Amino acid sequence: MKLQMHSIHFDADQKLINFIQKKADKLDTYYDQIIDGEVFMRLDKNDRSENKIVEIKLNVPGKQLFSKSQNDSFEAAADDSVEALRRQIKKFKEKVVIAKQ
Repeated sequence: MKLQMHSIHFDADQKLINFIQKKADKLDTYYDQIIDGEVFMRLDKNDRSENKIVEIKLNVPGKQLFSKSQNDSFEAAADDSVEALRRQIKKFKEKVVIAKQ
């Protein structure tokens, strides 16, 4: 799956980008018609430890799926976002199957 990575107000290292890409690629096992997506990584300007935000938008036929997660590391936030998208994809796929019947 083709993902556009955007790191806002910081430079993401290649290791982080590869980690997120690898996690997101696993979503293809649940639904193979994902067109593309965008990932936004940003730092929240608060004093809390959970200041890393990952937002993922996926384009599937007829719909756009979105997930946003905030955690103390980008990897943990990416894990949470991908897990939320996995649940959304499963629900979306069920609706598509029902609509085709």
